[in-house]
Amino acid sequence: MSPKELLYIEDALNHEKHMKSCCMQNADCLQDPALKNVVSDMAMKHQNLFDKLFQLL
Repeated sequence: MSPKELLYIEDALNHEKHMKSCCMQNADCLQDPALKNVVSDMAMKHQNLFDKLFQLL
């Protein structure tokens, strides 16, 4: 992989990590159980995307 491609993957990994963190923080603040589940599911999807990108390395 070229250095530019590695930087792109690093950015994508950091983005997914940040999005998971934001989702988890917001899920903790929510009172509505249904909405809390939706946001928690989004956090898990971002974790799965992070894992898939990391496996490419």
